[in-house]
Amino acid sequence: MTRRLPPEAGEQLLGIARGAIEVRLTGTPTAQIPLEEIARRAARPDWLISPGASFITLEQDSRLRGCIGTLVPHRSLYEDVAHNAVAAALHDPRFPPLSLADLGRTTIEVSVLSERVPLPHSSEESVLEALRPGVDGLVLEAGAFNRATFLPQVWEELPDPRDFLDHLKLKAGLPADWWSEDARLEVYTVQAWVEGDPEP
Repeated sequence: MTRRLPPEAGEQLLGIARGAIEVRLTGTPTAQIPLEEIARRAARPDWLISPGASFITLEQDSRLRGCIGTLVPHRSLYEDVAHNAVAAALHDPRFPPLSLADLGRTTIEVSVLSERVPLPHSSEESVLEALRPGVDGLVLEAGAFNRATFLPQVWEELPDPRDFLDHLKLKAGLPADWWSEDARLEVYTVQAWVEGDPEP
């Protein structure tokens, strides 16, 4: 289900994320960041210029400082990582914009998502039984306006499938005890890299 990226991918993607934030914080409009790379795309590997979906997570002192991502690939992985890094730094509504001074003490994590696949279910219990803790990211959609996702990394904080699903409902703007057979659920996996961690 996951398109495996080469061993050097983590270092390159983390460099792109940090570089995009630095460039944006020093005054370059976000829309121009990927344009600077177009002339050099011929030297970029196929996996980096192919469409990709990513999430960028920022932490300071082991606390969340921003997280923005894409669920559906619609631009090159390079562009997606660059845009999401800037968005996580400046446009996550839960946090004030990151400053250039703050960036030095900010740790960046890049997660590249696999293709999403539907999670068949006949009941809420069947969902809880099918989920793979520590492996599956989950997308929940209900109606036109209630939608949320948890990356697989969230299992570290919510290791019980019931808690994982209930908190995802709350994130989607639904009561924790809500359930409907019309709920749309999809799972995905990620390849993730954190600054300072050894390559897997």
